[in-house]
Amino acid sequence: MQRTAQRCSFIIPHLGRENMLIDTLSSISLLDNTAIDIDIEVIIVTKNQALHFDVAALSNNMTIHIVYAPQQVTISAQRNLGFAKASGNLIAFLDADISLASNWLTALRPLLTAQTKLVSAVQVASEHASPLEILRTELSNANVDCHVEFLPGRNLLMTRDTFITSGGFPEHLVTCEDYVFTQKVGEQGKLFYSTASDYVHLGEDKEFIEMAKKEVWRGQSNLASLKGRDIGLAEYPSFIAPPVFSFGLLFGLLFFVLGHSVLALLCMVASIGVLSLYVLRLVKLASPALSTVTIIKFYGLYFPARTWGTILGLIKPIRTSSHS
Repeated sequence: MQRTAQRCSFIIPHLGRENMLIDTLSSISLLDNTAIDIDIEVIIVTKNQALHFDVAALSNNMTIHIVYAPQQVTISAQRNLGFAKASGNLIAFLDADISLASNWLTALRPLLTAQTKLVSAVQVASEHASPLEILRTELSNANVDCHVEFLPGRNLLMTRDTFITSGGFPEHLVTCEDYVFTQKVGEQGKLFYSTASDYVHLGEDKEFIEMAKKEVWRGQSNLASLKGRDIGLAEYPSFIAPPVFSFGLLFGLLFFVLGHSVLALLCMVASIGVLSLYVLRLVKLASPALSTVTIIKFYGLYFPARTWGTILGLIKPIRTSSHS
């Protein structure tokens, strides 16, 4: 009996930059999927009013559908809209700035089992990567080839049934939606972060100032993402450390100006203590690829940006050039 090909539906939410979307689509078209008899469809859910490249030229090895989404919807809603269009029994979610290794599908598909419900490949730095991109990559790969509590939404593979059971992405969140979604999937089974394949994050932060601006945006749903779910122990530091550093530094300077030296010292010790713990952890992970100065510079900007984003998120939504 002839085998019936499975189908994998790649769902890509998109806004803005088309050059990286083209590179993402090109990497999907180069996937080696014949050995496991899986055909491919791609659903681009874009907030652009139009796409200005030849979609048909990239459709030789796959079917591409384009869905135009309203500007006001969140990235979660874009992903859910894409799923509504998808016909595959396998579902892959990609960001629109991801270049997959050619073995991404053949390597990750066998890792989905009755126990493992969601898998993701590891990040690798691009050729001639900046120190900041290397730093980001090292942070992403702090724990590999193991089961994890949550996964970033850049590249996710699961079955159709797993997505349906999860209830979909939380459309009320502007950011942090991948943490909430993957934790929900984790209630069905395990999440696995694998070195069997990899990807390059084409849109990874390469300059520190741009990184800080994005972290303000990323921080806006920190508090909203806590509602209605269990918080794993691994998440607590990410919520606590930024404000401790930022407000410790701020109040330390304020108390020093006001002449309260003891309070100023306590605040500065708390601030520097948090910074030191994070710096030492990353030095251990990334040495000798990164200098200690680079790591200090990163956290010195990251913590205040996250804190400010969290505060602004209580007031109004924040936009970037590639997200809203």
